[in-house]
Amino acid sequence: MPIGLRGHHLLCLLGYRGMGYSKEFCENMTTVYETLRQHPETQIRIVLGPDDLCAVYPKDQESHCENKTVYQRDAEIVSRLGLEVDMELSWSEICGQVADQVKPADIGHLCATCRWEPYGVCADGVRLIGEGRALPPVNNK
Repeated sequence: MPIGLRGHHLLCLLGYRGMGYSKEFCENMTTVYETLRQHPETQIRIVLGPDDLCAVYPKDQESHCENKTVYQRDAEIVSRLGLEVDMELSWSEICGQVADQVKPADIGHLCATCRWEPYGVCADGVRLIGEGRALPPVNNK
């Protein structure tokens, strides 16, 4: 069964380094990240709206999963990568599209309203993919 991911999470996963909204969110994100890192042929289904990562967003925090700006970010990233909602393709194919279509400097624009953008980890992930390098394992301390 493919992993369902919305547009912006295709880039978020590249920059994931163990930070997140809650312990449960991080555990889920780490599981998905490590699955994709270790098994790049894993199938991904591009979804519209909340996905397999949003599923464990903390209930005690204000959710942004349905915000208009998040949907706009999703649409812009899906379009930029030449993908469409409901497409199924491997994680390695998605990384190939990222390498071809996104540069580290693009993250500042594509993800301008994201609270994680200032950390620089997503731009670093895009850089690694663009250089044909592997993403690092998550260091859970």
